Amino acid sequence: MNKILVVDDDLDFCSNLSAILQENGFEVMTAATGREALLKIQGACPDLVLLDLRLPDIDGMKVLQKIKGSNPDLDIIVITAYIDVKDAIRAIKLGAYDYITKPFDNEELLLTISKAFTVRQLRAEIDILKKRLAEKLPVEKIIGDSPQIKKVLLKVDLVAPTDFTVIIQGASGTGKEIIANLIQQKSLRKDNAFIPIDCSAIPETLIEAELFGYEKGAFTGADRKKEGKFELANEGTLFLDEIANLSEGMQAKLLRVLQERKLQHLGGNKDIKINVRLIAASKINLFEAMKQGKFRDDLYYRLNEFLIEIPKLCEREDDIAVFAKYFLEKTNRELNKKIGGISSAAMRLLFNHKWPGNVRELKNTIRRAALVAASDQITPADILLEQTDSGQSNGSDTAPRDEELVNSVLDGSLSLKEMTNRVAAEIEKEVIRKALLKTGGNKSKAAKLLKIERVTLYAKMKELQIE
Repeated sequence: MNKILVVDDDLDFCSNLSAILQENGFEVMTAATGREALLKIQGACPDLVLLDLRLPDIDGMKVLQKIKGSNPDLDIIVITAYIDVKDAIRAIKLGAYDYITKPFDNEELLLTISKAFTVRQLRAEIDILKKRLAEKLPVEKIIGDSPQIKKVLLKVDLVAPTDFTVIIQGASGTGKEIIANLIQQKSLRKDNAFIPIDCSAIPETLIEAELFGYEKGAFTGADRKKEGKFELANEGTLFLDEIANLSEGMQAKLLRVLQERKLQHLGGNKDIKINVRLIAASKINLFEAMKQGKFRDDLYYRLNEFLIEIPKLCEREDDIAVFAKYFLEKTNRELNKKIGGISSAAMRLLFNHKWPGNVRELKNTIRRAALVAASDQITPADILLEQTDSGQSNGSDTAPRDEELVNSVLDGSLSLKEMTNRVAAEIEKEVIRKALLKTGGNKSKAAKLLKIERVTLYAKMKELQIE
């Protein structure tokens, strides 16, 4: 239900106009002064304002400017006497949507309001289209081309046109949100909102308010009414990433909302109907979590209308080259560089790595390599890979790594000095990491252990990208 704020000091006029608007399906609030109007706009978030330019405390034109300054997307229809049409035209130049003169015909007013809401909807649709046009590369092209991923894409094509709730499972960095976004783009809800929320990133005390919204005064700091993610995703798709992080109590509340298709704001008592498609993601196996009593069985079976599992990057080696090329092209644009490609020796290094961080780790590796690359292609010396628990990188012993560096010097793609600098940087990074590990992360103690100043340690950590 669209909410309209009527701002006029004539109480009889406000009462009559409110009755007309309510009869036509609008929720109505009133304000008799400019200050009251500004407070209600801040607290109640109306969808449209009917503003009389003649107010007892603040000039209506100044009220208009204040509203547009803080809420540029809020439409305002100015109400004015016939003799003040010049002021109304000035108001439009300041951002008002339209004006209507007193006395007015009810049908004329309702038509003007209807047009305002139509234009608002069109603006929202244009914003969605602009966002989609900005994504020049089809999503499928950045997901991969391996047989394993093609099976995933077939599942996406199968479930996307339905309203099935989907569970997406896969290790961190495999691209679960990208798959969820692709489902939305191929669904009948594609022109409506896609709202993602990371359940692991929000404290348990705030997750309920974040999902379901809250009323003003619902808790300390709730100085205004706020819609939750479910309302923002209405008619569209809500993506709950890492859903296993929800507490059992929140799981129960989520289940009730999914079953009843309605919710209440925190601190409120009014039912709000919702029409939302839910996609849930988890890096752990939810079925196993359910069997271990760590996830509610009723919620699991409510969510599991369709399951998509994304394989790890090391299980689909065909995608490594595809991703590496894509991330290099993207980084070239970002850094304004012209690196032509990745050497065969460097590519072998990528193929041999186990990629515990999956696609996200590969992306960061290519971005770092492109940043430090001194030639027109990425070489092994440019690639810095995370060490495994055994102290080895890319799933092999250190000898092949040293051999690749030597070959890079001998084939002219890397100078001896550059190779020495790269090796020294890697050794330095490893020593600092071990010092931090030994001191339990205490940087002051680590600096003393390394016999350097703490400021120097901070600079080295930043330079070597040590977290």
